[in-house]
Formats: sequence, structure tokens, C-alpha cells
Amino acid sequence: MTIGDLIAVTQTPTPTPRRAFRYAVYFVPNIEQQWWAHASQWLGRCAVSQQFSAQPLIAEVAPKRFAEFTEHPRRYGFHATMRAPFVLASEYQPSDLIRQVSALCQHLKPFVLPRLRVTLLEQFLALVPERDVPQITSLEQQCVMQLNEYAVPLGPEELIRRRSARLSSHEDALLLRWGYPYVLDRFRFHCSLTGSLAKASPQELSALTQAAHQHFDHLPLCVFDSLAIFSEPTQGADFVLLEQCPLMGSA
Repeated sequence: MTIGDLIAVTQTPTPTPRRAFRYAVYFVPNIEQQWWAHASQWLGRCAVSQQFSAQPLIAEVAPKRFAEFTEHPRRYGFHATMRAPFVLASEYQPSDLIRQVSALCQHLKPFVLPRLRVTLLEQFLALVPERDVPQITSLEQQCVMQLNEYAVPLGPEELIRRRSARLSSHEDALLLRWGYPYVLDRFRFHCSLTGSLAKASPQELSALTQAAHQHFDHLPLCVFDSLAIFSEPTQGADFVLLEQCPLMGSA
């Protein structure tokens, strides 16, 4: 390769990522680590490779039932929500969103999460830190507030769908202001392991809970070292990992 060829290559602009239907900002474990592989196996899908896989076999829960119980989180990929899915405003490109999320990551260094415990939250199983983490609370507030201008306000149909969850007046106000009702003082960091278990039998609920403990309890402590941007390529499609922005701060 000549010097001229090298200059031409280095000056070639980076392609603009194709615009997706929606975007979201999540925490996910480092995709090279054990946590990501285990969580993707539990859900039966990897949001990086976009490949489906066999889920663990659970006594007293038929494989088809297990697939049904995990259908909702499988579509979104293993994650904890930091900024809920939104339509990107027309004046911004995906690259603008990536730059802004990367900027948020410049002020916080990686940290070890407290032990993640299998917990029944209302009617679904999730992994929840055994104690509150101030760094996460602060980062979630930044994601909600500083990324709000990138989001198209919710339309009437989406508002109706969200309000069907019987929101409190405070949650409804958060929905109107920030596009999601469970933010700021209503935020609780969690990684969903199932969808609603309202139709699960007591035996199935017990077996699922025990299996989740067996699947996750032995893993090492999980490290929070990045924010991940996920995209929904077309409406209703499975979410995929678009970019992991590493935490680069010193505080």
C-alpha cells in the first residue's frame, strides 16, 4: 500500500449507522464475560449474535412453558434499563446518540455491583442488587434527563398502552415528562429473568425460582463498566446490541 492509499483509507468517513425504529440505553455485562453467556442461555437468545439457543431444563416446567415465561425479556435481550426504548428525534442521527452516551461515560469509572439476587418483583423474576448503588442512581438520572431531547414524545397510542398498567398520578406525570413512568425516584435497577408469572402455577413459580438461583448464584460479582445502546431495527423486531460505551472516568 502506498502512502497515498493509506491517506485515502484513513480519510474515508465512518458509515452512518442505519436508523432503527427505536433505541434504548441499558446496562449489560461485558459480552466477553461469564455473566453475558449465562444470562443469554437463560433467556434462550443472545442480543449480540442474534442467535437462539436451548434454555436450561427445569423440572416441573415444560420447555414450552419456560419459553413462554421468558418471551418478553428474550425479545429485549438481557439488560437493566437505564433509558427506556424511544424513537430517535428526526434532527439526530444514531451517531449523535452514541456520542452523547459516550460523553455520559466519561465521568464515572467502572465499579463492582453488589451481589445480584434472584428476586420476585411483583409478578416477575429479576436479578436485583442486594443494596442500593449511588453510582447507578446518578447515572440513571443523567440518562433520563440528558438523553430526553433525543426522544420523540410518546404518541396517543403509546400513552394509552402505558397507562393500562394503572399508573399512579406521579408515575403518569413521569410518563408525560420523560417518556417512561419508572424513572428517577420510581427507578429500581433490575435485570428481568421472566415476564409476568401471573399464570404460573405455584409449582412452576417455585421451580423457576429455584432454577434461577442455581443458574446465577454461583457466578462471580458482576462489573458495571459500560452503558450499552440497543436498537429495535424495525417495529416489533428483537432488540440487538448496537454499541457498548465504556465507563472512562476516574471518580
